[in-house]
Amino acid sequence: MKQTKTKILSPDAHGLREATDILRAGGLVSFPTETVYGLGADARDDVAVAKIYAAKGRPCFNPLIVHLADVSAVSQYVQMNDAAKRLADAFWPGALTLVLPVVPVGTISMLVTAGLGTLAVRVPDHPVATAMLAAFGGPVAAPSANPSGRISPTKAAHVLAGLDGRIDAVVDGGPCGVGVESTIVSCVGAPTLLRAGGISIEALEACLGAPLLRDEDPDAPVSPGQLASHYAPNGLMRLNASYAEPHETWLGFGGVNADLNLSPSGDLTEAAANLFGMLHQLDALGAKYIAVSPIPAHGLGQAINDRLRRAAAPRD
Repeated sequence: MKQTKTKILSPDAHGLREATDILRAGGLVSFPTETVYGLGADARDDVAVAKIYAAKGRPCFNPLIVHLADVSAVSQYVQMNDAAKRLADAFWPGALTLVLPVVPVGTISMLVTAGLGTLAVRVPDHPVATAMLAAFGGPVAAPSANPSGRISPTKAAHVLAGLDGRIDAVVDGGPCGVGVESTIVSCVGAPTLLRAGGISIEALEACLGAPLLRDEDPDAPVSPGQLASHYAPNGLMRLNASYAEPHETWLGFGGVNADLNLSPSGDLTEAAANLFGMLHQLDALGAKYIAVSPIPAHGLGQAINDRLRRAAAPRD
């Protein structure tokens, strides 16, 4: 694709004005959310959305999340139901994406929905994202701002490492606080978990008063982040490792003497915030083989383990 000079914009009024001007002109702008940096385009503009797929090298059958400035705008694009309203009231703005039936006569590009009759929507909880979305005044399609299948970015530098010259601008709002992507729940029928993420499954189930169904089919993704091989560093990963072989770089958790440690104190929130940054560090170190400590399978540990399993999956 055509190379462009990627601008670094400040998260102030001037920078956000330039960002929204780029979006209105059909360009691509990366911006911070509380989860990871997104790669935004006007979700109503087929050509702009196609640029996202081209910049990321993303399969066109993998849908995109639409980001909106506030909850009141959501009903313009999807059909809310009781379960969705309950979750939205509890967790929006925040690290939750809901998949719902798309409004029949709507303006969202079919490239965003990948031809499906559903749309993934989120109201992010980050001052820069909120200000930019409000100034833009419309839906912004925004997957994570990284080449498809690679490590998600939690800093502007990570965005530039993967997409410099392929996008118009990045708004540098500092590091992301949550550090893993949003949890995705389908509310088409019984609420179903599609991707673990920044809101714990336990919290969602407590809100609904019932267990979430599970439906993870990487061969037919109905939401972002369901491809089997995803979030991958350059090196090959071995999970649930209690030690590292001499040829391996050790990504630890808890009280182990590892090369890098997601959280020496065993704090899952800290580990989630550090995950993608440390995967980037492993690439920077040139790690060809990576041993990863076991991560507890509760709370944010479920999201961390999901990302690690996808990062370690066999690659085409």
